Amino acid sequence: MNPRFAAEKTLGKLAKWLRLLGFDTLYEPEITAGRFIEIVENDRIVLTRTQRTKKQLASRKHIFIESDHLEKQLNQVVRELNLKFTDTRPFSRCLQCNVLIAAAEKDSVWGRVPDYIFETHDHFQQCPGCGRIYWPGSHSQRSLEKIRTIFD
Repeated sequence: MNPRFAAEKTLGKLAKWLRLLGFDTLYEPEITAGRFIEIVENDRIVLTRTQRTKKQLASRKHIFIESDHLEKQLNQVVRELNLKFTDTRPFSRCLQCNVLIAAAEKDSVWGRVPDYIFETHDHFQQCPGCGRIYWPGSHSQRSLEKIRTIFD
């Protein structure tokens, strides 16, 4: 299953975590709610926390997010879509702009990451959209542990 999402501006943390899981997630916080609904493609599952948007989306696939807490929000999306861990591709998308990231040569990131990171890491990835650079760190391990709890 390859769901594509569109998260309204009140769901920024959820959008970030869906991207972290590898799901194509549109998130445009500067766009008004009315305009947001207009620009979202029909094949995206709209994630909303507002009753007004929920009513406007009655004929479209959407999930009304019930909780204010990120972990409960993620659990709700996983449960309602019956997602499995095998549906995810953790750390494959840019958290900033949603583009698929690609491997980067170590030499190409010199001077663009902290010196300590450059000296202690050999594997880097870069977003072809915004240029952001990623590397495995302790945050990656903590994120994977959180992901495992979501799918257990």
